[in-house]
Amino acid sequence: MITRRQAWRSGQRGETLAVWWLRLKGYAILSRGYAIGRGTGAGEIDIVARRGKTIAFVEVKVRPTLAAAAQAITPAQQRRIVRAAAAFLAAHPRLVGCDARFDAVLLAPGCWPRHISDAWRMDA
Repeated sequence: MITRRQAWRSGQRGETLAVWWLRLKGYAILSRGYAIGRGTGAGEIDIVARRGKTIAFVEVKVRPTLAAAAQAITPAQQRRIVRAAAAFLAAHPRLVGCDARFDAVLLAPGCWPRHISDAWRMDA
């Protein structure tokens, strides 16, 4: 059985790998672990990245398979990330005019990271 600490460490390593993967694809990392109402379930964004005029709010999932990682992003979680993204954009008025998008980076042992652009829409 995986402990909470082991899961947290795995997630941190996954986020670090996702940051490097996104950088290799030409993204600038604006923020990691951005949260509103920390501890309230209000919303957290693993990575906020920018490439050109596009801001990507990225959810990172590490699971035993890529399919399991994809299934781990629930509609409720998507809604929390959308709320956190709105708060992030409100706190950073210099980003007005940029296109916002919700992406996912899926990670599994023995697999290359899978970056899914536009994984869900804001009306989720």
